[in-house]
Amino acid sequence: MKSSARKVELASASDLFSTEQERQDAKLERVQQIPLTELYPFPDHPFSVRDDDSMKETVESIKDSGVLQPAIARPREGGGYELVSGHRRKRACELAGLETMPVIVRDLDRDTAIIFMVDSNIQRENISPMEKAKALKMKMEAIRRQAGRPRKEQENNSPNNSANFRSDDEVGAEMGMSGDTVRNIISLTQLVPELQQMVDDKKIAVTPAYQIAALKPEEQALLVETIASEQATPSVSQAQRMKQLSQSGKLNEDTMLDIMTEEKKPEVDKIVFTSDTLRKYFPRSYTPKQMQDTIIKLLDQWLKKRQRQQER
Repeated sequence: MKSSARKVELASASDLFSTEQERQDAKLERVQQIPLTELYPFPDHPFSVRDDDSMKETVESIKDSGVLQPAIARPREGGGYELVSGHRRKRACELAGLETMPVIVRDLDRDTAIIFMVDSNIQRENISPMEKAKALKMKMEAIRRQAGRPRKEQENNSPNNSANFRSDDEVGAEMGMSGDTVRNIISLTQLVPELQQMVDDKKIAVTPAYQIAALKPEEQALLVETIASEQATPSVSQAQRMKQLSQSGKLNEDTMLDIMTEEKKPEVDKIVFTSDTLRKYFPRSYTPKQMQDTIIKLLDQWLKKRQRQQER
């Protein structure tokens, strides 16, 4: 005969003899010294870890003062910990001959970890265009998954309904750029690997690359061959025309070759500063227009000062 008695969950001895303050303290984050062998890279981590001059400086700093800022990691399903931020610090610790590094372990879900990882690295200097494109795409998709899909009955009610779920606009707002800029940057991930490398190597400028990204993969492969044979890369105008021909189904080997072999018009002398380049000199809240107005004001002040010096 089955017993009708309720199952009673007994408190552990540690719960019985610990204070409330001790139990709360146990829940707080703390820095742990974790073996480097137990720290694994974040899956599909878009940011490269390079053994460059900056890495050498980090290694020397760690040898002198240790790791000043703990890495962030989350428990890994297969054991150990998955780094969310701190990949460069881990590599520097390896080069410095250390066996452990300070880490804060957080119980983050996959999408929250992606957003944290991108935000922790996206403002670093010397990020390549493709690193930024892949990182923003990961963050945008994570935000989209967190927001969830709109209800079916709402999907076709309004042509603007999807605007309520535009993760690219949200990412842009956080970074002080427009949603269109974010979409352009992310479009670079549609380039075939050879063209992605050309963008990172600065053989193809970013602006024409936005147009090229709209070409079909087979058209991009043909472009790679044409660039190699003609030893020339497309200008913005040429890339735009190739995109238009692709959309009308008229881009082929002949039309592409006609565009790539034409005599290019001389470039107009100009200096272009992107908002990303100027961002580090201004508060995050500044819009591109505010940055432009401030620069013009400073240049005017400098010019007047120079004129006064020449008059003396």
